[in-house]
Amino acid sequence: MNQYYHEEEKLDKAYDSRLMKRLLKYLKPYKKYVISAFLLLAIASLLKLAGPYLVKIAIDRYIMAKDYEGLVRISGIFFGLLLLQFVVRYAQTYMMQLTGQMVNYDLRMQIFSHLQRQNLSFFNKNPVGRLLTRVTSDVQVLNELFSSGVVAVFGDFVTLIGIVIVMFSVDWKLSLVTFISVPFLVLATILFRKRVRDSYRKIRLRIARVNAFLQEHISGMKIIQLFAQERKVFNKFDSINASLKDAHIKSVFYYAVFFPVVELIGAVSLALIIFYGGSQLLKGAVTFGVLVAFIQYAEMFYSPIRDLAEKYNILQSAMASSERIFKLLDREPEIVSPKDGVKPEKLKGEIEFKNVWFAYEDENYVLKNLNFKVNPGETIALVGATGAGKTSIINLLFRFYEFQKGNIYIDGIDIRNYDIQALRRQMGLVLQDVFIFSGDVTDNIGLGEEIDDDEVISVSRYVNAEKFIKKMENGYKSRLQESGSNLSEGQKQLLSFARALAFKPRILMLDEATSSVDTETEQLIQEAMHKMSEGRSCLIIAHRLSTIRNADRIIVMHHGEIREEGTHAQLLKKQGIYYRLYQLQYKDEETEVAGNQINK
Repeated sequence: MNQYYHEEEKLDKAYDSRLMKRLLKYLKPYKKYVISAFLLLAIASLLKLAGPYLVKIAIDRYIMAKDYEGLVRISGIFFGLLLLQFVVRYAQTYMMQLTGQMVNYDLRMQIFSHLQRQNLSFFNKNPVGRLLTRVTSDVQVLNELFSSGVVAVFGDFVTLIGIVIVMFSVDWKLSLVTFISVPFLVLATILFRKRVRDSYRKIRLRIARVNAFLQEHISGMKIIQLFAQERKVFNKFDSINASLKDAHIKSVFYYAVFFPVVELIGAVSLALIIFYGGSQLLKGAVTFGVLVAFIQYAEMFYSPIRDLAEKYNILQSAMASSERIFKLLDREPEIVSPKDGVKPEKLKGEIEFKNVWFAYEDENYVLKNLNFKVNPGETIALVGATGAGKTSIINLLFRFYEFQKGNIYIDGIDIRNYDIQALRRQMGLVLQDVFIFSGDVTDNIGLGEEIDDDEVISVSRYVNAEKFIKKMENGYKSRLQESGSNLSEGQKQLLSFARALAFKPRILMLDEATSSVDTETEQLIQEAMHKMSEGRSCLIIAHRLSTIRNADRIIVMHHGEIREEGTHAQLLKKQGIYYRLYQLQYKDEETEVAGNQINK
């Protein structure tokens, strides 16, 4: 959790040219739109500058001269100018918003594609809430930069430069008087930027804490309610939420001070224009039209300054979001397919572990010098206490993790020489905790692949799932709720069996597949498992020893090593670890059966 917060704290730079260069590359496919938008914005800024100048002409040439026809003409020009400015602004805004959405789409697709390539170890170290933030919130922040931030800043600068040029060309003395207050404005802006940057960093840190807390405690709401911890958790959230509120209030304070300061400086500038310009007007040194135009230009000058303060916040947010996004995109998966990886058409199903050592962290090995072989079509059961290394064997076969020493072969080929996706498509896995996707029953079995409805029905019937599916309101088209909450654990398990078989795997692995079902459902699954194992290699992990009695071979694991190996009867006769495990489970019900087995 601390690592998560620390990542949010890295916001010292309000602008990073390296990050900006990478961001601008996403605009390259849409450079025609971007260039057009910039040109239209420049035109709109220039059209905006023409307004006060037309007012000057209207006053000096036509109003003062009482030329009604001329006034009508200049008013028509002014109206046409406003209409043209509206059209140009509309086209520019539409183009940049369209570009921003296209870039958003590209970024989201790139991030999601990149996440799909990551190994399981990556997801174990990164909270789901953080990854969701990258795909949603952080990308949306960049949309503000692309669709309004960068372009608006350009427009503001064009407007500011244009105002300065026009004002000096009209009356340089009055212009100098107008800009006397600019140094004070620059000083206020520098102080504002510094305070807001610190405030923004604190806000992001506290938002990270709120997100992390919400994700963890909403996911664990069942436990919170079970142990009546609502009040305690509420108080914790109240403290974290209050901290975020205080950080926002501090930020609001800086904005509440800065904008009135800008208004005050603008008002002082306007007072100087009226005082000096009015005195010059009385002397006949300037016209009334010039004075009115300068007042309008002064008001226009301070408007972009206020906008730039807002855009600074957008820029800072974008830099922080882009840093986090690129940090994610720059992380390459630890396990990748070789360039010319083997893509088998049909595996035989031979598996061999040779001197395999594996650790999730450092040298804390969970598998130690592992050696065993599974012949094609053979059913092997793995048993042992929790932490013995059984699930790790499956993780290595699916290449979810990389082993440190030894070799693993499938059909005599080193597993590291296979194309990962091609290999996984020929292997099936049924886990203890079944994940159900939103959608109907058919979608959850076929996972969106082009699998015939007849095949879905066939595999469902094969694993005894059709009985409960037909009882549902719409059968195979029945909608399943989030995480399969409208299914029992046994029903979800049967669906996972059908899902595994629908892809016709040559190697099938079952990890505690019957641990969450009742006795009646277990009997149905036992029958299904027997059918499923026909013609394919099977690895079965089970705590319920009743489910593996008929396995061709049973491997007993202990502290990452193989301690015993043999059939159910052979291992009982040895009276070793397996025998003791069996006694613990069946000492009341089957002591007599166990004794008979030993006597044989």
